[in-house]
Amino acid sequence: MTEENAAPVTGDSPNALAAVEAEIARACKDARRDRASVTLIAVSKTFAADAIIPVIGAGQRVFGENRVQEAKGKWPALTSVYPDIALHLIGPLQSNKAKEAVALFDAIHSVDRPSICQALAKEIESQNKHPQLFVQINTGEEPQKAGIAPGEADDFLASCRDTYGLTISGLMCIPPVDEPPAAHFALTAKIAARNGLQNLSMGMSADYATAIMLGATHVRVGSAIFGHR
Repeated sequence: MTEENAAPVTGDSPNALAAVEAEIARACKDARRDRASVTLIAVSKTFAADAIIPVIGAGQRVFGENRVQEAKGKWPALTSVYPDIALHLIGPLQSNKAKEAVALFDAIHSVDRPSICQALAKEIESQNKHPQLFVQINTGEEPQKAGIAPGEADDFLASCRDTYGLTISGLMCIPPVDEPPAAHFALTAKIAARNGLQNLSMGMSADYATAIMLGATHVRVGSAIFGHR
């Protein structure tokens, strides 16, 4: 399930945001978790500033973008007005965009190969800026999808730390669109637990309540807030 085709969509963004917040609160209560343990990332990819500003006005401060260039084109003007905004890169990152990504984003959810690790390590040192880093796990081992295979995750996480000196905050996953997500969320949580990682970026518009039940600390919700693209 991608943010583009996920459902339901409630239309008016501030009201939709309130509905998502209420559902997160319910899911946290059901899971006996503190609401503060879950960060809502409002996925604003493809939406212009005029669609984003009402959501900011409703109190949302954490936003997700898929592409460095798109984010670079619209967010600096917004963050100059709203300096408490946190930006998360949730889409694939190319090595040649690492400099811009480290400069712009507070978190990067798509660390998935040695070349990215090397580029990020260089820019983190050069810019003295330390975005929160998540390793993406390809839980369905889908050839068309980015991410580390589950069986390679432990070794990759060790190399992030030992070879590249990166501090990895957590794991991210995007389950296969045609499979129930719970098993993929549970697998990601298991890998995180055995590697001592506290953060789990998982769950989108159609399944974030399930993700919260299975330990998500960050949920990436787009269409349920902004509507369909």
